[in-house]
Amino acid sequence: MTDENLRSELKDYLKITWTEEDAELLRIIKRGKAYLKGATGSDLNFATDYEAIQLLLDYARYVYNHSFELFEENFGAELLKLSIREGVKAHEEANTETSS
Repeated sequence: MTDENLRSELKDYLKITWTEEDAELLRIIKRGKAYLKGATGSDLNFATDYEAIQLLLDYARYVYNHSFELFEENFGAELLKLSIREGVKAHEEANTETSS
C-alpha cells in the first residue's frame, strides 16, 4: 500500500473530508512508519500487515490530535506484541538461512 493509499485510509479513519491537511497527513504517515520500524526493529509491510496498518493509523490519530505522549501508554501491549512477532520472524529467517 502506497503512502497515498494510507493517507486515504487515514482520512477515512479520522473522518477528514477536506484536502487542506493532505501534506501534513503524509508527513505523519512517514514519521509513523519510522517510529514503528524503530519500535519493532524491522521493516514492516504496510501493504499486507493489517496489525501494522492499524497501529500506524492509531499512531497518526494520536499525533494528529496532539496526544502522541499517550500513544505508548495506550498501545504498549500492541507495540510489544508486534515487536515480539517481528523478532520471532527474524529469528526463524536467520535459522532457515544457516540451516540451508
